[in-house]
Amino acid sequence: MAKIKGSYESMIVFSVKNGEEAAQALVAKFKEMIEANAELTAVDEWGKRKLAYDINYESEGYYVVFNFDAKPDFPAELTRVLNITDGVLRSIVIAK
Repeated sequence: MAKIKGSYESMIVFSVKNGEEAAQALVAKFKEMIEANAELTAVDEWGKRKLAYDINYESEGYYVVFNFDAKPDFPAELTRVLNITDGVLRSIVIAK
């Protein structure tokens, strides 16, 4: 039986309170994690932008969108890791 893969998109807003370099280090960390567990199809770095409202007293965030194909169990693991990682202000993983 073939492994069934789905197409997913994840948008992540990283904190920039420790500088853009810290945010880019987190981008690299999650890019490596996705590449190790899925087929990364696109990375769209929007960069530093003003938030619609303050999150944890921060008014700016570093936006990144990842598109990837993965087995159905990986998005839940990615969400779990995003939720416990310092420096991640907001994140969402959706099936396309």
